[in-house]
Amino acid sequence: MAAAFRKAAKSRQREHRERSQPSFRKHLGLLEKKKDYKLRADDYRKKQKYLRALRKKALEKNPDEFYYKMTRVKLQDGVHVIKETKEEVTPEQLKLMRTQDVKYIEMKRVAEAKKIERLKSELHLLDFQGKQQKKHVFFFDTKKEVEQFDIATHLRTAPELVDRVFNRPTIETLQKEKVKGVNNQTRLKQIAKERQKQYNCLTQRIEREKKLFVIAQKIQTRKDLLDKTQKVKVKKETVNSPAIYKFESRRKR
Repeated sequence: MAAAFRKAAKSRQREHRERSQPSFRKHLGLLEKKKDYKLRADDYRKKQKYLRALRKKALEKNPDEFYYKMTRVKLQDGVHVIKETKEEVTPEQLKLMRTQDVKYIEMKRVAEAKKIERLKSELHLLDFQGKQQKKHVFFFDTKKEVEQFDIATHLRTAPELVDRVFNRPTIETLQKEKVKGVNNQTRLKQIAKERQKQYNCLTQRIEREKKLFVIAQKIQTRKDLLDKTQKVKVKKETVNSPAIYKFESRRKR
């Protein structure tokens, strides 16, 4: 009842109005009220307190003190700015990492790996440029034998077939048997061209599979970093490998 009476009394009381700036002082602007002064005074005191704290910190500063953050900070227009570390990723990797999920990348990588295995089984990698070149070492007892050495005579084959790493018959085989297969030079060049094209395709697929593997690792690393477990960076990220982190060991229930 008392609350209702007070509410009714307030509705009938005279409205309180603060005095405005007199007409002969209009050129000075609005008349400052107490609430305005209070805000201005509080702001002034806060700034003075901050300045006193900074002055004290400057007086007590140790000239030999060092923080590791100093190596990553530069002074720009009087303000300390942290240097941004560049991520070691190519534009294509960044585009794939932003748009695709790790499962999709892994699926594409497995598909590429299967295609590579199929191409390898078809081509046999006999004269593949990306393959490590094999060496054939011949041993001799004297320098005279080295000077008189002829590789075609030693291998008992025609000089035209010495550079071959496969299908290199001996002279006896060539004399006894007829030449099998294609004899036309145009057709032979066409076959060699097609084989080289297949090898180029294989090289491109191997490179693509490697890139997809690196992208999948980088996406997985970024997902692992979302974990709040304490971690330390062991190795920085590069174009060909993700960053390596060492996580704090936790006992799982």
